[in-house]
Amino acid sequence: MSSLDGIKQKMVHLKEKEEEALAKVEELTAKNKSLEQENLAKEQEITSLAHKNQLLESEVDKLERAIKDLKALAEENGQQGATNEALQRRLQLLEEEAEQADINLRETNEKLRQTDVKAGQYERKVQALESARDQWEQKHEELSQKYSATKKELEDFQAEIGAM
Repeated sequence: MSSLDGIKQKMVHLKEKEEEALAKVEELTAKNKSLEQENLAKEQEITSLAHKNQLLESEVDKLERAIKDLKALAEENGQQGATNEALQRRLQLLEEEAEQADINLRETNEKLRQTDVKAGQYERKVQALESARDQWEQKHEELSQKYSATKKELEDFQAEIGAM
């Protein structure tokens, strides 16, 4: 009978290991899904920042053209003091706007770079978790096979004892 008890204990132990492996697989799958969602959000943020970057670059180009045009106009109208003063003020405002747009562009580029780095980190985490999940699934499969073999061995042993 002690052999039967040993087999039963072994089956209980294998069943516990199988349940632990299943729980770990579920935990890793949930964590993987969460990281994939974070990665998707980061990719969307990258897309948004890239679009904002394009808009800001376009605005900078527009403002630089306006500055160039106003400078040319100011040079042409050098004799007209009042008009020239107004144009100088307008030019100064446009230069300030261009500087602000340039600052915004640099900040957006930095955010884009940081988000890209984070996205890369999340992708590496997802790959590591997928690898861990695959290992746990393989371990679960092995434990299931061992459990099935032990169960068959127990059934054979019980049949053998029953035949005695």
